[in-house]
Amino acid sequence: MVGPMAHSRARSNPADGRPPVRRAAASAGVLFLLVGALGFVPGITSGMDALRFAGHGSGAYLFGVFQVSVLHNLVHLAFGVAGLVLARTVSGARTFLIGGGAVYLVLWLYGLAVDHDTGANVLPVNDADGWLHLGLGAGLIALGIGTGRHRS
Repeated sequence: MVGPMAHSRARSNPADGRPPVRRAAASAGVLFLLVGALGFVPGITSGMDALRFAGHGSGAYLFGVFQVSVLHNLVHLAFGVAGLVLARTVSGARTFLIGGGAVYLVLWLYGLAVDHDTGANVLPVNDADGWLHLGLGAGLIALGIGTGRHRS
């Protein structure tokens, strides 16, 4: 067989037979691992000389926009590992997506409540992080609900 379909039919798709909720959780886990790692890469993260372990005093910005610290990056890495581990089962994947989404919505509320220039801002979070947390929270919950449905 010749053409674009020949190659796609010759190899099996690793996602074949894998429930969408598991694929979504694994994909989110990989994304969080990537973001956590990129938080330590000079050039992708600006102000690396001002990167602090935690707190509002960290002057590092992922993609020049999202304020990060070592703790913030480690949280992303841990969240990514949790996503990959929980993606092994349908119930774990759904728990990761919906529970993780809820955590990110709480982080969004935390960002609204905390003064960005105080010691209470331990992660740290800025306005860009707040909008991202809102989107991530809503998106993860939507994925957990939308991909976790049983098909009849």
